[in-house]
Amino acid sequence: MINFKMNKNIAIACESKSSRSGFNHFAYLLIDKEERDKAKIHYINRTWEEYDFQSVIEKLINKTFLLTPRQKVIFPKIAKKIANGEIKQQFKTIGTITKMGEIFHANNQKAQNDWKARILKAGLEKKGLIMPDDWEELSEDTKQTRLDAVIKQLAD
Repeated sequence: MINFKMNKNIAIACESKSSRSGFNHFAYLLIDKEERDKAKIHYINRTWEEYDFQSVIEKLINKTFLLTPRQKVIFPKIAKKIANGEIKQQFKTIGTITKMGEIFHANNQKAQNDWKARILKAGLEKKGLIMPDDWEELSEDTKQTRLDAVIKQLAD
């Protein structure tokens, strides 16, 4: 469960659960740590959202009568800011771990590239990373150039 703290008293807790025909996203409005409202969205395929749970959070905020009009305007912005901070931290962490390959395999470019590619796949494959079909045919220098460019983007 992921919590988005909106203010001192209000939070939105989100979770994802598998179903027979896809998966569901749930958002729960917590006021003083007590569930007061909820929303659900069913997906058959992966979502194309700016951040995880964006649609279900917005559905909950728009449907509930427990928030003021001002809260309904600012809470989606707060959720986006929280999510983007977490995403940036995740990307930074993945970038740092990939760089460890340069230490572990200091004198072996192929082993460094294999490590970096493996870590990137583990961390980003379900977030849109698609390795080129001809990846294995590329030279180690080309792989290193491409991997290092991705890692630089993650760090930024």
